[in-house]
Amino acid sequence: MEIAFLLFDDYETLDVYGPAEIFGRLVDFYSPKFYSMEGGIVKNRHGVSVMTESLKTIGNHPYVFLIPGGMGTRKEVDNSLLINKIKEISLNSNFVLTVCTGSALLAKTGLLDGKQATSNKRAFSWASSNGPEVIWDKEARWKVDGKFYTSSGVSAGMDMSLGFLADRHGLEFAKKVATEIEYNWIEDKDYDTFKAK
Repeated sequence: MEIAFLLFDDYETLDVYGPAEIFGRLVDFYSPKFYSMEGGIVKNRHGVSVMTESLKTIGNHPYVFLIPGGMGTRKEVDNSLLINKIKEISLNSNFVLTVCTGSALLAKTGLLDGKQATSNKRAFSWASSNGPEVIWDKEARWKVDGKFYTSSGVSAGMDMSLGFLADRHGLEFAKKVATEIEYNWIEDKDYDTFKAK
């Protein structure tokens, strides 16, 4: 099943590669692919570049559509072409996962209106301003509302991804994956040690 990662300039490194490590090792279940609006090489401020395919080539029904955060979201939140494409793909995906300020991009589509969500606690005011009709949770590590999973900042994307696996494959399955990557999984989705101000 395809895990479609959206990339844009100045994406946050761990927002992408943390979940990519988790899903990517499960080759019998998932196939990660990286996309951007036009395709080609996408770079971030950490100097990490990745070759992407154009969103125009994405399949009709990705199993998971994952939207990372990063400083690039401040620009992309006003990119109406990208926001419309995010909405289209999200509607056609079984699940939509956001990491960090990626929730701001999803919120901008209106698909989170009336739904519970969270975001990076250090950028919470900005992220939440992009979805005034969203029920924002200042304390959660990640939230689940229907097919939408939203997580707090950076490393929280890994916790959410493991939580997603637990929801699909069972708790012990997710714990085994966490052990294999030697990661101390924060299993409590409702409590984040990082607080929004």
